[in-house]
Amino acid sequence: MPNQEHYDLIVRNATIVDGTRAPRYSGEIGVRGGRIAKLGALGKAGASIEVDASGLIAAPGFIDAHTHDDRLLLSDPDVMPKLSQGVTTVVTGNCGISLAHSPAPHGAITPPLDLLDSDGHWFRFPGFRAYREELEARPAAINAACLAGHTTFRVAAMDRLDRAATPAEIARMREMARESLAAGAIGISTGTAYPPAACATTEEIVEVCQPLGEFGGLYATHMRNEDDRITESMEETFGIGRALGVPVVISHHKCVGTANHGRSPATLALIEKTLRTQPVGLDCYPYIASSTVLRYDRLEQSSRIIITWSKPHPEFSGVDLGEVARRLQMTKADAVEAIKPAGAIYFMLDEQDVRRILQYDHTMIGSDGLPHDARPHPRLWGTFPRVLGHYSRDLKLFPLETAVYKMTGLTAKTFGLRGRGVLQEGAHADITIFDAATVIDAADFEHSTRPACGIATVIVNGEIAWRDGRPTGARAGCVLQRSA
Repeated sequence: MPNQEHYDLIVRNATIVDGTRAPRYSGEIGVRGGRIAKLGALGKAGASIEVDASGLIAAPGFIDAHTHDDRLLLSDPDVMPKLSQGVTTVVTGNCGISLAHSPAPHGAITPPLDLLDSDGHWFRFPGFRAYREELEARPAAINAACLAGHTTFRVAAMDRLDRAATPAEIARMREMARESLAAGAIGISTGTAYPPAACATTEEIVEVCQPLGEFGGLYATHMRNEDDRITESMEETFGIGRALGVPVVISHHKCVGTANHGRSPATLALIEKTLRTQPVGLDCYPYIASSTVLRYDRLEQSSRIIITWSKPHPEFSGVDLGEVARRLQMTKADAVEAIKPAGAIYFMLDEQDVRRILQYDHTMIGSDGLPHDARPHPRLWGTFPRVLGHYSRDLKLFPLETAVYKMTGLTAKTFGLRGRGVLQEGAHADITIFDAATVIDAADFEHSTRPACGIATVIVNGEIAWRDGRPTGARAGCVLQRSA
């Protein structure tokens, strides 16, 4: 009898959801050399490792479209918050903040850069190449596709942030952008909603981001405004994309504050109209609360505020701002000043808007989790199982095949991650195996770091990285580049 074909790994008896929105089917997956060598009935073929997926879904590894995991990949290479929920690739460097290029002395603790590191120790990379080389020398359990941040450029290049950049400063930032893209960054992000970049003019952003067209990168943005002037900010975003001739991604699309609840039909219609003439992507997290640095402008817009961390008052992590004010015998506004620098969770979104945006055809799933908060928003640990379990299975917002597509194939296509996000022969073997009947987020606002339920096995580049409720210690993650 001839020798049967041999694989490094075989996933047996799976129900395959392939990341393209095609109907699920029964099959097996043969992996060799870190790629999917064969899909279908593998019969008596042998493998060094076999995974029995009876009764389970085998899907492409989930791609988190919006993260702040730049430092986590190095400081906690198991990347537990993401690996535990089936994520095999993270897009880092969002909202204008990234670890490279290193800011000027003491600039690293300028909010919102302190979301990555409040002490400045990790802001030690003189350029993107140095950061990428450290990621490659000390690989994590999952892959990373990295954006470079315009705010980080600004802090590195400017002596004052409360003004527009001078032509000389713009030129320095443009060289940082060019170095980053030449070294493998997939694009440039901005965070003009935050004070360090709010003074940047549209012209500054266009000039700094000029190298995007040369390198085929994309432009991702935490827009200047997500509340009363959201439409104006969207038009600015689209205009920047047109001026540069590159795709744009609207980060964590939402309508902020009670006065703007119910505006999502109009904002989605504007995106749909714009898609006729230029490429636009967007991501969304499945919660009605956001999280970032503690800001005065969110006090009146939020029905509840929870402190996630405070440098001078760590004892207030996890405490409502109202209770903080009571304990300090201050108004809420004065309490904000007393406990800064700090971070917070803001309940200020409308559930129906969240559902509409999640359901929109072109919406990717992104957690926007903040891994270094003392009491993080539960989205850090729960985003993907929440979409699969709560919104797809329980609320029937969309079929399972669509849910998987929004966190795999669509994201890979939008960011140009060739060979990722699909289960196809020749694709990289990033595979998440889960129980569609039980998958659900376990993290909530009281217990925000509980791992999700229902994630059985996670395979990254052909190696098992998560099994039996824990990481295996495999470090098969790669730094991914964009294919325009």
